[in-house]
Amino acid sequence: MMSAMGTVIGAAAQRLVAEQSIGATMKRWLIICAFTMTFISPTVHGEYGDVTINNKAEKEGMRPVIFPHWIHRIRFTCNVCHNKEGFVMRAGFNNITMAEIDKGRFCGMCHNGEIAWAPDRCDMCHSGKPGLTTGVQRGEQTRGPGVR
Repeated sequence: MMSAMGTVIGAAAQRLVAEQSIGATMKRWLIICAFTMTFISPTVHGEYGDVTINNKAEKEGMRPVIFPHWIHRIRFTCNVCHNKEGFVMRAGFNNITMAEIDKGRFCGMCHNGEIAWAPDRCDMCHSGKPGLTTGVQRGEQTRGPGVR
C-alpha cells in the first residue's frame, strides 16, 4: 500500500516539477519578448488624431504635450472633457496652464492622482518632438504620448 501511495505522490511531484519548469520557461520567454519589444522594435508611432498642445510648453522649457484624443474618446463621451471645467471644442482655443490643471480644470479633472496619474509625471504628457505646433497631428509626427 505504501509503495502505491509513494508512486502516486512521486508522479504528482514529477508533474508539479514539470509545471514549474514550464512556468519558469514561459516567464523567461515573456521577459525576452518584453526586452525585444522595448529595445529592439522600430519606433513607436502615435495615432492619427493625436492633439499637440504647444501654446506655452516650449516657451516654458518643456516639450509639447501629446494628447491621445481617440484613446480618451473610446472610453468617455465628449461631455466628460468638453464641459464648463474642461475644453472648448477647438484646438488652440484653451488657455491650459499647469496652475489650472492643478486646480482640477482641463486635464486635472481626471489626472489628479486618484482617477489617473497626477500632473507631477511630466514626461507622460510632455513627450512631443520639439517644434510641433498646436493642433491635430498625424501619428508619425507625434510618435505618441510618453514616447521621446
